[in-house]
Amino acid sequence: MADNSGGNATDDLAGLDFAAVSPAEFARIVKGLSAKQLTEFMHGEIRTRVLSEVFGRMREQFRPEAAGQLRALIRWKITGESDEVYETSIAAGTCTVRAGRSDAEPRTTLMMGDADFLKLVSGNGNPVTMFMMRKLRIVGDVGLASGLTRYFDIPKA
Repeated sequence: MADNSGGNATDDLAGLDFAAVSPAEFARIVKGLSAKQLTEFMHGEIRTRVLSEVFGRMREQFRPEAAGQLRALIRWKITGESDEVYETSIAAGTCTVRAGRSDAEPRTTLMMGDADFLKLVSGNGNPVTMFMMRKLRIVGDVGLASGLTRYFDIPKA
């Protein structure tokens, strides 16, 4: 195994197979990087792979027992080198995720930069604190947005 102690952390990340990284390991990696490093890392094909993997895992990490009878469409707008939109639909104890914006009206829309998104979904960012610090912008149901983390099994680093 190569010693990466002198390497650039973002270069080390670029070589990862994100599909093989567990949620807990992902949380540990994100925790170890600054917002600047995370932002530098999230470019091009790597950004596409990371966002795809994170949203792809939402179905697996969904906690239907916590959601109960909740019905909601959550739109995520991640800003960075380009705006990426994903939608999470929670209904009848299931969670579905799609890339892109539908014509449906979301109950809440969450907007944040790449680094803040990675911190939020890895359990390294508190949504209420991020909102108060204006790192997370919410349009629509703020109560739903502030409680979203309880509907997903989010690792702690």
